[in-house]
Amino acid sequence: MKFSVNRDALLKPLLLVAGVVEKRQTSPVLANVLMQLQGQKLSLTGTDLEVEVVSRLVLDNPAEVEGDLTVPARKLLDICKSLPEGANLKFERDAAERLILRSGRSRFTLSTLPVDDFPNQEETSAQSRFSISQREIRRLIEATSFAMAQQDVRYYLNGLLLECRPQQLRAVAADGHRLAMCDRPAPGLSVDSSIQAIVPRKGVLELARLLEDNDASVEVVLGSNHIRVISEQLTFTSKLVDGKFPDYEQVIPRATNNEMYADRSLLRQAFSRAAILSNEKYRGVLLRLSEGSLHIVANNPEQEEAEERVMVDYLGEPMEIGFNVSYLLDATGAIHSDLIRIGLADANSSALLQQSENGDSIYVVMPMRL
Repeated sequence: MKFSVNRDALLKPLLLVAGVVEKRQTSPVLANVLMQLQGQKLSLTGTDLEVEVVSRLVLDNPAEVEGDLTVPARKLLDICKSLPEGANLKFERDAAERLILRSGRSRFTLSTLPVDDFPNQEETSAQSRFSISQREIRRLIEATSFAMAQQDVRYYLNGLLLECRPQQLRAVAADGHRLAMCDRPAPGLSVDSSIQAIVPRKGVLELARLLEDNDASVEVVLGSNHIRVISEQLTFTSKLVDGKFPDYEQVIPRATNNEMYADRSLLRQAFSRAAILSNEKYRGVLLRLSEGSLHIVANNPEQEEAEERVMVDYLGEPMEIGFNVSYLLDATGAIHSDLIRIGLADANSSALLQQSENGDSIYVVMPMRL
């Protein structure tokens, strides 16, 4: 292997790939990035056996010698970061199977490991294959991923449910105390019945990091064990969680007779201030609803108390109900509208939060005893 590349052109794809590589690995080769060079095309691959990212770039000049090797990902990334912007990097494999990197007066010799030891994700037999814009997938993740469970014994909650529906892609996350659901149009999605897949937490967070907020199209391949997202520069592959997601539609309140409409920004600011003096462990706040007014009360074991009053549009029965304020802040932060609607059946039922009209997402928060 022998080629030259601009430092800035290499740094971005290297950053994307190195982000997947864990510091502590079960196998030494998993700390490496796989470099494959053919003609003017250089591909970089990183994996932790659960998630794999392949990043591609086109060199300005054809390779002098083609080939492939694996090299320590973090060390290569740190070297590239430390070199000056616009620097020209020259890579060459020596007779001892080491990688020599030269730039200006700098010279680095890196160890390599056999390419055959590098794991290769098996091909995915597609249950569903469709195209969708990067912006749409990012929206689905941003609107729901905060509600994923963390290290829950119900392992199927430690991820994001993707549900392929006719002309529509739905994302659902739940942790047993709250639920987030978002629907986005997917004109290229043609299925007769819904197909479900649970993407693990790490895969969801990595995909959010890799996708850009633009209308560039990506191809999504959904198999029985893997999901693959393919763009011109990237291929992302993640194993799926082997389990069945609970029937989330049963959790969504159907009857919310008491409806409150409020300015989202003012309500969120009031929750933020009240949260300062809430119990650090349980994060509870008490909401007292009366005609035209919401009274928010928070206190803690140090006998400190915060009170907030927000003018709202509410004509239902007076009500007192407790919630985890962090869950309310997450939901109100994910809703993109000036006006927010909160529906309540009674003081013992979950709250349904959504945009006042024509929203793409809904949030369910269970009440808590205070």
